[in-house]
Amino acid sequence: MDSYLARLRRDVGSRLLLLPGAQVLAVDSADRILFQRSRDSGLWELPAGGAEPGDSFRSTAAREFQEETGLVVDEADLVPFASVSQADVHTLTYPNGDVVQCFALCFEARRWTGTLHPGEDEVLEAGFFAVPPGPLHPPTETVLRLHAEYRKTGMFQAS
Repeated sequence: MDSYLARLRRDVGSRLLLLPGAQVLAVDSADRILFQRSRDSGLWELPAGGAEPGDSFRSTAAREFQEETGLVVDEADLVPFASVSQADVHTLTYPNGDVVQCFALCFEARRWTGTLHPGEDEVLEAGFFAVPPGPLHPPTETVLRLHAEYRKTGMFQAS
């Protein structure tokens, strides 16, 4: 079944769309972060994606996390720590020419179930790392900075 975004694209082509979404920064018991390498860009990033009709930010985060990693997180275990929306950082052009400006709520997860099994249609590889394993997608750099500030201050961050 086509996603909401795919159905919109049939009507508007590659023109700029505003896209609400969510992403999950998963931290394991060794304080390592789950990074995945994108099939689109080859860059490392966090599990993330766009909302579907009827979704909340939490349900979007949980669904995308499961689709991209194979791991299941309970929505109640998602802790919001930041929002991202700056056009200069969060406007993305995909290899096919589609353009989106993302507005996302960022969640930290420290509990989940299942075995890491990256979604092959979007992810080349994934794992938990103490430091990023390679070049980062620029919005991921922003989210990591916001997360570090959140951990230091305990205050919700916005970008």
